[in-house]
Amino acid sequence: MENIFSLKNVLIYLLAINLITFLAMYIDKKKAKKGNWRTKESTLFTLVLLGGGIGGIAGMYTFRHKTKKPRFVIGFPAILIIEIICAIIFFAIK
Repeated sequence: MENIFSLKNVLIYLLAINLITFLAMYIDKKKAKKGNWRTKESTLFTLVLLGGGIGGIAGMYTFRHKTKKPRFVIGFPAILIIEIICAIIFFAIK
């Protein structure tokens, strides 16, 4: 039986969660322009906490969305850096 935390599975997961986070930033920006119901900020942060930091940062700057809010400009990269450090430690121990 294949290890669920194999490099292949982790990479597939990270690709998917980053794509989802990127699209969430796009959808929220479109809703903001139209004045429609918006995605909760906590939802965007949850997606980043689940591993979507690269997608969140890319979406933030690609769509110029949330770039004036320090909690996003500082928070998304900080979460990503912490997750990278944790991943390095996890795979070094393993």
